[in-house]
Amino acid sequence: QVQLVESGGGLEQAGGSLRLSCAASGGTFSNYVMGWFRQAPGKEREFVATIRWSGGSTYSADFVKGRFTISRDNAKNTVYLQMNSLKSEDTAVYYCAARRGFNLATSKGEYDYWGQGTQVTVSS
Repeated sequence: QVQLVESGGGLEQAGGSLRLSCAASGGTFSNYVMGWFRQAPGKEREFVATIRWSGGSTYSADFVKGRFTISRDNAKNTVYLQMNSLKSEDTAVYYCAARRGFNLATSKGEYDYWGQGTQVTVSS
């Protein structure tokens, strides 16, 4: 069974940086696409970034381009979300997700597995 465990969240000041990690286990991840989503209080879960495990192609939401970078470490079966220039509106629970296949995906309904989430709070 695929398991995803996020870490790295916390409290950061506006303008600061955080790096989230998602440790994946229980699958052959060369055949997977990984994604990061976030959900703020009272809002829908929204797409942040996605990466194809094989080859490393990525796609990010417009609101994080130039600030957030998704990457992966094949040897560690870990996906990262480097978040720079944080803003108060980035405050949310951040979730890691995985889907079988090779197509990058931006819809939460396209993902098969989810982590438990990690809280990111940005103070202004």
